[in-house]
Amino acid sequence: MGRLVHRLSRVRQVWLKDTLIKGFCKLYGVDTSEAQKPVPSGYASFNAFFTRRLLVGLRPLPADPLAVVSPVDGTVQNAGRLSADKLLQAKGMDYSIAELLADSAAGDTFRDGWYLSVYLAPYNYHRVHVPVTGRLRQMRYVPGERWAVNSATVATLPGIFAENERVVIELDASFGVYCAVMVGAMNVASISTPWHGEVCPATGHSARRWRYPGKAGAALTRGDELGQFNLGSTVIVLFPAQGLELNALSPGDRLRMGQRVGTLAKA
Repeated sequence: MGRLVHRLSRVRQVWLKDTLIKGFCKLYGVDTSEAQKPVPSGYASFNAFFTRRLLVGLRPLPADPLAVVSPVDGTVQNAGRLSADKLLQAKGMDYSIAELLADSAAGDTFRDGWYLSVYLAPYNYHRVHVPVTGRLRQMRYVPGERWAVNSATVATLPGIFAENERVVIELDASFGVYCAVMVGAMNVASISTPWHGEVCPATGHSARRWRYPGKAGAALTRGDELGQFNLGSTVIVLFPAQGLELNALSPGDRLRMGQRVGTLAKA
């Protein structure tokens, strides 16, 4: 199914891609008035539309330089303090940082820290942005399943985010290391980043790691683009215990990219 969706989403025959875009917009109630280009004529393929940029100025960042911002438009699945090295997936179900990041040492880095998990529905804007200014440290591709990540599945399938295919992006910030995890799902044909291009192709690959040591890593300012879902899913951001505090957020809260979700500690 993923391979079929990948091919269809990149078809450039005008009648077919226009039919796909119009049908998708009608089915999911997409707000096309926010798109940077006219819909559907401004997009060469369905994927080009799905990963569309928004009109300039629609997602302003807070004036306060200490504000931590939402990396995406979407719905909060869970957020708050980690319980030692555990994240809450849904009521009665948790999973470990080590499982999510596929890194046995990661539990110590983020122990008792903060997390934010946001689901991107089909109608949402599907580019992911930097929540806190930092420098790219490394990126890892973790192969896995492509289970759906809607609320019904998340509430019934334990450890789904640690089982699904994902891209883990690590950044060095003023307070230490933090991670943004882009989780794949059913029909997510690939995940891309600006510095690498396509990371998760439709056919999948073995685990890989790309390191960006020292100043070789790109400097990424709050609000810069971090990646995109070529058909979308969930983003999970992990922060250490010290250096910032997240706002009180509840499952079901709607977020917009650039919306304040926390505050950095003053230096």
